Amino acid sequence: MTQTNLIKPMLETIYPVIDYGKGVYLYDKTGKEYLDASSGAITANIGHGVEEIIEAMHEQAKRVSFVYRSQFTSDAAENLARKIAELSVGDLNWSFFVNSGSEATETAMKIAIQYWQEKGIYTKNKVLSRWMSYHGITLGALSMSGHTGRRARFIPLLEDFPVIHPPYCYRCPYNREAPECGYVCAQELDTVIKRIGAEQIAAFIAEPIIGASGGAITPPKDYYKVIKEICEKNNILFIADEVMTGFGRTGPMLACEHWDIKPDIVALGKGMGAGYAPIAAALVSDRIMEPILQGSKVVMSGHTLSANPQSCAVSLAVLEYLDKNEIMKEIDEKSTYIFKKLYELQKMFPVIGDIRGKGLMIGLEFVENQKGKTPFPRSFLFTQKLIGQAEKCGLIVYPAGSGIDGVNGDAVLIAPPLTITIPEIDELVKRLHETLRLFTAIYLIIEDDA
Repeated sequence: MTQTNLIKPMLETIYPVIDYGKGVYLYDKTGKEYLDASSGAITANIGHGVEEIIEAMHEQAKRVSFVYRSQFTSDAAENLARKIAELSVGDLNWSFFVNSGSEATETAMKIAIQYWQEKGIYTKNKVLSRWMSYHGITLGALSMSGHTGRRARFIPLLEDFPVIHPPYCYRCPYNREAPECGYVCAQELDTVIKRIGAEQIAAFIAEPIIGASGGAITPPKDYYKVIKEICEKNNILFIADEVMTGFGRTGPMLACEHWDIKPDIVALGKGMGAGYAPIAAALVSDRIMEPILQGSKVVMSGHTLSANPQSCAVSLAVLEYLDKNEIMKEIDEKSTYIFKKLYELQKMFPVIGDIRGKGLMIGLEFVENQKGKTPFPRSFLFTQKLIGQAEKCGLIVYPAGSGIDGVNGDAVLIAPPLTITIPEIDELVKRLHETLRLFTAIYLIIEDDA
C-alpha cells in the first residue's frame, strides 16, 4: 500500500490519480482515459473543464470568495436565489444555501419542523420516509434515510423515520402491478400516519426517483398523486429530495414535474454546482415561509460557508450555461436513444434484469436469472466486481442498492453529464458492452433463460 495521509473510502484500495478532465472524459496520471458515465456521484452535470465556469470562478475569486451570511449578502447569492426561483415550479421562491446534499435535506427537515412551531404546533417533530432511500450521511439526514447498510453502525443514534415500502414495481412486495394495485405502497403511508398520529408528523420526504439505495427506482404514474393527497389530508408537508435529480438530470428542472406535483420544500445539490464548487440548497415555498416571516423571522439553521459568494457564483454560471445552451431540452432525445441501446444490451446479456429511470438517470439491476429475477448471492460481490471491470474498460459507473430488502441485490446507475453527445453515448454503450462481455467471460457461466 502506497504511503498516504488521506482517508479514502476503501483504505486499502489504490486509487488512480486523476490529472484532468474534459467534457465527459477523465484522464489519470498514466494517461488512461475514462468515460465518466455517472458524472462522478451524479454530480458533473455539464461535464469537466468547461471554460465558462472556470472563468466565472476566476472572476468571483478576484472580487471576494467568502463573506459570512450573518454579516453580509452578495450579488452572487442574491442572483443565484433569483435564478432558482425563476426555474422552479409553483411558489418555491426561497433558497437557503448550504454546502452538501446532506446539509440540504437536514435543513429541509428543520424548516418543516419550525414551520409547525411558528404556527403554534409543537408536537409535529417526526419526518417520515421510505425504506430503500438515502437522504444524506449526517445524523439527521441518516435518520430520514432507509439505506440499511449506511444506517447499520449508527442505529442507536438514529430516529426510526423510514416506515413504508418504496414503489419498487420490479420487485413489488405485494406481488401486484400498477395501476391495478391501487398504489398500495403509497396507501401504506395513510396507515402509518394513523398508527403514529398526524399530530406527531411534520413531513414526509422522498426522492422522486430513488438513487443510490435503489438504482433509479421510478414510481408509476399516479404514485405521487396518492402520496401528496395523503399528506394534504393529514396536514403533513411533502419534502422532495432532488439532490440527485434536480437541475435537469431527468429532463425538467425538478423530477417532481414528471408526476405534476408541487412539493412544499425541496432539497437540491450535486448538479447545482456540477462539481465545480460545493453547494446545495433547501428550496422553500412562499406558503411555508409565511408563518416564519410573520413570527420569529429567523430560519434556525446555517453553516460557516453557507451562501459563500464563490460557490454561488459558480452555481449561477452552471445554471446559466444549462439555460443558454438549452441543455434540458435535449434530455428526452438523448434518453430515448440511450434506453434503446441499453435494451439491446439486455437481450445480449441476461444478467441485466431491469432497466429503469428517467432522462439521464438510469438504473441497471442485475440478476442470475431474468425470468425468476433471482439476485446473485451477496458473497459474490457482483456490483463491486462489475465496477472494477468497467474501470479497466475505461468506464465509470455508480454503485447502487437493490433487492427487496435493499441489501441482497446488485445495481448500478448510468448518469453521464447532460452534455453528452449521441456519438459519446455510442462510445459509452460500447464500453459497457465490453465490460459485460469480459465480466461474464471471467466470472460467470450463464444459463440460457429461453
